[in-house]
Amino acid sequence: MPPVQPIQPARPLTPGQDGQIMQPNQDNQAVQPGQNNQPMQYKTAPNGIPMVQQVQAPVVQKKDIAGLVKTIVIIILSMTVVTFIGLFIWKADEANHLQDDVQAEIEVAVASAKDEQTEKMEAEFLEREKNPYKTFTGPSDYGQLTFQYPKTWSVYIANDASNGGNFESYFNPGEVNVVSDTTIDALRVIIRNEAFDVVAEEYRREMERKDAQLSFESIIVNGASANRYTGKIPKTELQGIIVIFKIRDKTAVMRTDSMLFQEDFNRVIESVTFNE
Repeated sequence: MPPVQPIQPARPLTPGQDGQIMQPNQDNQAVQPGQNNQPMQYKTAPNGIPMVQQVQAPVVQKKDIAGLVKTIVIIILSMTVVTFIGLFIWKADEANHLQDDVQAEIEVAVASAKDEQTEKMEAEFLEREKNPYKTFTGPSDYGQLTFQYPKTWSVYIANDASNGGNFESYFNPGEVNVVSDTTIDALRVIIRNEAFDVVAEEYRREMERKDAQLSFESIIVNGASANRYTGKIPKTELQGIIVIFKIRDKTAVMRTDSMLFQEDFNRVIESVTFNE
């Protein structure tokens, strides 16, 4: 029989810190709670003195939810601020462009008003310069045709009918233009040595032409009936007005070569007198 081994007495348990009992483990180790309730491990040295070793327990890090929320809020606020700044800059730029446009429109309106005022003043000046009107009187044996015309107009009598034929006179502001079918004069006065019916028939035939551009109306001149034609003057490219009326056995033909002189021409016609 093999020899019987003597029974070793049990090792007494050594109290740990704070009076807690250290528990042995399988490796003859005792577990002792350390600081912050962390488990303590020990091993037995050769001399029988326990060697204590503190084991660090894993630290569980908690998520910083408050910090995350703060970061998100800061980001949102930053984006909002940037957006508002961008909108402010855009609106300010738009307002500046709008103000520039308004200012430009104001300047154009002011310039236009100044031009209109200048034109109005010039027109009023020219009207004042026409006064007092002068009086024109034709030959007595041709009915002594009389009318008023602006003093700023010049007069050229091409034929005074002293030797018979037609009486011809021309009026124009400043100087009278060379008489032709292409030049423009403010007023032409011709007393034709022909009956009114003959002259009126000529204009009637002109109005029947396909390319005619004349309108007709009957008016009163010095208490007598007269014909007024407005539009393209026959045998010319001029746009004007023609008035014909009977003087004794002759026919007076008064015309303006341009619609620019329409008001002056109307005043002249209104002032016409003659001997029947």
